[in-house]
Amino acid sequence: MIVEVQDEGDSGSGQAVRITVDAHEEVHVLHPQQIIAYQGPSSGRSDRFMNVQGIYRKRKLIRAEMSGPSSFVAALPPGYRIKTLKIGGSSDLLYDFRHLFFYTKGVTMETRILSMKNMLVTRDVVKVKFSGEGSIGILTEGTVCEAALHPVEPLYVDAGSVIAYPENAKLELTVYGNHLASQHMSYHWKMTGRGYVLFQAGSQNRRFERENREDGLIKRLLREVIPFGGVIIK
Repeated sequence: MIVEVQDEGDSGSGQAVRITVDAHEEVHVLHPQQIIAYQGPSSGRSDRFMNVQGIYRKRKLIRAEMSGPSSFVAALPPGYRIKTLKIGGSSDLLYDFRHLFFYTKGVTMETRILSMKNMLVTRDVVKVKFSGEGSIGILTEGTVCEAALHPVEPLYVDAGSVIAYPENAKLELTVYGNHLASQHMSYHWKMTGRGYVLFQAGSQNRRFERENREDGLIKRLLREVIPFGGVIIK
């Protein structure tokens, strides 16, 4: 399978990607309505109903099974990209199922129930752990970054930017820095453990643009002056 960006796009036009499926391969697309062009035999696409868990997590009824040899073009909303990740053996990274755009045949999924504290913060009940052999495509907002965890020294990552983290990681919702810094930042995950964390840069970019282009002077001043104004005033 080959994933090629057709158009980098801008903040208003989105992005298009071409996915080429080799013979004897199969790609499960969880957003089939985003497929805008297809080349291959008519029998190369077979839409199926998702199971109950898939319907609940993706808020969608249908997934498309694309078999090769074929290729198709998928359109992404403005600000979104697809990050392709290889899955080999057993990975301990936990993902949000809502970020999943496609996965190839051979990849299996297991669910992990979050703690009550994490449920309240992330507004999600479960995370997904992938295993097997193949690839997955994750919808991201902007550039994807990777950072290693340390068993003792914490890594702080914006809570809304995390894509995946190790199952063994210890998470604590917090802020950091001095008194002024902690009042004017979004909540962060304080993480320790082993492995690495994936996080995205796009959500912060949109927040920066909104604050500098759309907000009036008074609103910006209130956000800076009021404790936790960056969190309360959107």
